[in-house]
Amino acid sequence: MDAPDAGPHGSLHPAAAGARAMGGSLWARTALLVVPAAWLGMIVGISLIEAPLKFTAPGITLPLGLGIGRRVFFAMNLVEVVLAVVLLVALWRCLGRPGRQRLWVLGGAATAVLVAKVAVIRPFLNARTDAVLAGDFAGGSMAHYVYVGAEALLVLTLGALLLTAARAVVAPAIRS
Repeated sequence: MDAPDAGPHGSLHPAAAGARAMGGSLWARTALLVVPAAWLGMIVGISLIEAPLKFTAPGITLPLGLGIGRRVFFAMNLVEVVLAVVLLVALWRCLGRPGRQRLWVLGGAATAVLVAKVAVIRPFLNARTDAVLAGDFAGGSMAHYVYVGAEALLVLTLGALLLTAARAVVAPAIRS
């Protein structure tokens, strides 16, 4: 008798083969969907909505807005680091060692952009914020535009990761 997932010629049904190839525990497969979605939502909510609107609120001065922004983005970056670690552990549990699989590439890219944001770009932004708070306002900062570019790249990467994970985790379950 054929296995439950076997097709008419004894081969695995493509959906079952895809589901079996994904592997990993339920929490890990769930994390592959939840983590990029939560991370993406956080970036949209904070970087694209809260940060620009903060400076339009009545009574918000530049120093006050920068002080609030510094705290908010510090907290956001901490949460992003936790999300990246959970994502990498989930990828390991589902796919094994890092390789050329699209999910690993996208997860690695998202983590690399995060590391660049936190370790390279943020120190320049912090120095600029310190200067502005000390009264040295010489106009905009190129580091700010680089950070915005990194956020945009992260949004695209996380969106692709979420779609790829949905295809790998959800689609095989729907087809079977």
